Amino acid sequence: MQRITRQLSMWLMVVLTAVTLQAQAAQSKDLPDFTQLVKQAAPGVVNISTTREVQRRSMGPWSGGQGQQEIPEIFRHFFGDQIPFGPPGGNGGSEERHSLGSGFVISEDGYILTNAHVVDGADEIVVRLNDRRELKAELVGADKKTDVALLKVDADNLPTLNIGNSEQLQVGEWVAAIGSPFGFDHSVTAGIVSAIDRTLPTDAYVPFIQTDVAINPGNSGGPLFNLDGEVVGINSQIFTRSGGFMGLSFAIPISVAMDVADQLRESGHVSRGWLGVVIQPVSRDLAESFGLDGPRGALIADVAEDAPAAKAGLQAGDIIVAVDGQKIDQSSTLPRLIGKVAPGEKIELELLRNGKQLTKTVTVGDWPEEQQALAGSAQDDDPQSRLGVAVSALESSELERLGIDSGVRIVDIDPSGAAAAAGFKPGDVIVSLDQKPIESPQQLADVVGQIAKDRVVPVRLMRDGRSLFVALRLNGKDAE
Repeated sequence: MQRITRQLSMWLMVVLTAVTLQAQAAQSKDLPDFTQLVKQAAPGVVNISTTREVQRRSMGPWSGGQGQQEIPEIFRHFFGDQIPFGPPGGNGGSEERHSLGSGFVISEDGYILTNAHVVDGADEIVVRLNDRRELKAELVGADKKTDVALLKVDADNLPTLNIGNSEQLQVGEWVAAIGSPFGFDHSVTAGIVSAIDRTLPTDAYVPFIQTDVAINPGNSGGPLFNLDGEVVGINSQIFTRSGGFMGLSFAIPISVAMDVADQLRESGHVSRGWLGVVIQPVSRDLAESFGLDGPRGALIADVAEDAPAAKAGLQAGDIIVAVDGQKIDQSSTLPRLIGKVAPGEKIELELLRNGKQLTKTVTVGDWPEEQQALAGSAQDDDPQSRLGVAVSALESSELERLGIDSGVRIVDIDPSGAAAAAGFKPGDVIVSLDQKPIESPQQLADVVGQIAKDRVVPVRLMRDGRSLFVALRLNGKDAE
């Protein structure tokens, strides 16, 4: 009896072991294997390092030298003996700043894609290949609105990556990133697509891919792959409260990036469609007040004078619900759709006006700043580019309603420009700048053109019927 029991126990153990091994094998089959992807793709991924010369801040009278006051203890507690600011005065000299990022090769003759912020302001760009060769790169062009930059190195027969179709990505799909986080070359991380078509507050033109792939400083500009080893995005941003990865990373769809790269290669700049309207979301209450069955579309809050929308007869209060048949469920969709349209092309807009549906044909214009600012070679001497806004004149009736004597309305704003950094918003009215009343768009340009580089000036704005002042720092060339 004991012998039978022992044999039965051994038999059960064998069966359980076999079942466990089968379950483990089945589970391992469900998990992706990235080894072949990495072997094939790694040679086409590059490390990018940049150098730029910056003006060192003066230590001022707090540097602790002879006849100078010691650094206050409260500052020493946070900064030690190297306080990074001080009262004006003295010449701090200059120093070199270095930064790291990633990129990838898109053509055998040396064209490389990366993020615009990786190479922004760089005096020298060096690309390190997988075989450890280091090559100086030329900036062909950069588009800050999409955060895409195109580089060129003098080399042939470079390993290239396969470009995929980001439009076919699905939420839950496995993806992987290769880059240089914190300078660690060709680090591989993986995760899934968490969401698609994400709109971030300062990036109206990019439908971001959200993933949980670990992205850290140095990954910027590197490729995001699908399981077929195709590039579907460029890793660009993370959401963080700690400065490090917290599970939310965002990539630029490769379809957007390649369109920008093609324009940069052909002309050195990017043309982007423009309507000349200020829009806002349609809330549930607004939808009810306008007679809609639910919140949808983009509500026009203002129309720029002589803009394409004005010429086509669009009015404040119109709600754009479709562009060429494509529905506008959220207002954030409209800038992306218009931005894809080549200037000069005609589009059909479906509108709701006073509860009635109508169609307007609009000839799309070129975004005003794009007409002046060449990507990769910022025209800092151009007043409009320095400020980063498009404005329209105000009618006398609107001035009277606002209770002001002069002003111009902001109808569009560059998210990476000086105005956006100062907190300006579309719809704001610039009443005065540098304590000079602003009566027209041309006068605004004249005043901006006279402001010296890095000078901070006060700006009076009207926002939502209230007056407020903001401090504006303009970069670029010194005024003549």
